[in-house]
Amino acid sequence: MAVQHVRPAVNRGKYGLRHAAAIDGGLAGEGRAVAGILSGDNPPAERTTLVQIEQLAARTPAVSVDELLKGFYPSPRFGQVSFASYRPDPNQPSQAAAVKALEGFAGGVGAGDGAGLFKKLFAKKVETRAGIYLDGGFGVGKTHLLASLWHAAPGPKAFGTFVEYTNLVGALSFRKTVEALSHYKLVCIDEFELDDPGDTVLMSRLMRELADAGVKLAATSNTLPGSLGDGRFAAVDFAREIQVLADQFDVIRIDGEDFRHRGLPAAPAPLKNSQLSAQMKAEFDGKTVAQDEFSSLIGHLAGVHPSRYRQLIDGIDGVVWRNVETITEQAVALRFVVLADRLYDKDVPILASGVPFDKLFTDEMMHGGYTKKYYRAVSRLTALAREGQNHEPS
Repeated sequence: MAVQHVRPAVNRGKYGLRHAAAIDGGLAGEGRAVAGILSGDNPPAERTTLVQIEQLAARTPAVSVDELLKGFYPSPRFGQVSFASYRPDPNQPSQAAAVKALEGFAGGVGAGDGAGLFKKLFAKKVETRAGIYLDGGFGVGKTHLLASLWHAAPGPKAFGTFVEYTNLVGALSFRKTVEALSHYKLVCIDEFELDDPGDTVLMSRLMRELADAGVKLAATSNTLPGSLGDGRFAAVDFAREIQVLADQFDVIRIDGEDFRHRGLPAAPAPLKNSQLSAQMKAEFDGKTVAQDEFSSLIGHLAGVHPSRYRQLIDGIDGVVWRNVETITEQAVALRFVVLADRLYDKDVPILASGVPFDKLFTDEMMHGGYTKKYYRAVSRLTALAREGQNHEPS
């Protein structure tokens, strides 16, 4: 019995995403989003959809300013974490020490709220810095701890990545961003990176003004704050701005190896193209999968602002990439790092053919100014590939 091809009706879903609503037997390679029975399969008698297939390259999400503001909370991956659920490595005492320091910091967030005038005027002032800074390697649990702090502290509070805050400034303007965040008790900044001189000045001003307004700050980074920007631009020209940031944080160093690789096997070998369809059907039965030719996805990302990548993968249970190839352009690579972060946040398993993820970026990139970003992306993509192929938790 031949597969009957039915042109799918296209609906407009949440965030303005286009998705297929009817059954179609074609594959994503036809250049449009499809949904339904995998190509070459005979449909069941009642034409029950086994796997709904879409294309990220066919999605163009629209995100309002209100949606941006409402999105500043930990991703589902860290939605229920706590200090108690963090497992310090017994061989790395700095990890347990970080938990204790953050528990103390959480207790001080909003501590002065509701104090009477006499107490405010005459109570002994404790000189503390505006924020706390978690520095360490990849996969030692910094984001887990930062999200745990967010959950433990009173609100209003915000949690987002560095790029999400810079994107917020771009959407609202600097002054309106300061006004909006100045009413918060805590602002958490994950993956604090300074990618260019403009970001250096922007985040320096933002942190200064929030600290002056009494907002507590917490951040994570793979780079000590006084060294942010080294190797990417003439950091000496912006030393004063970077030092302002460093002076506002107490730095807590967290040592240890990447927990995603701790005691786990190496990244699985990429699948062959001929294996993808069968593996996809086995892994994602009854789910929604984004299947893309890697080169088409790369091209599409150039036209979608990184602030919208969270919505780009909305409703996707897994991704399948055909013919992954090494990315050779820096701008393209940095965009893909953001996509990798959003996929990891939502715990989206990956099936892929082509080059392995440790070859996704060139050697020059892996040893250049953005090396920490690329290593983080490789670590996270590897974890998601292990989950997709081997059912190992990411």
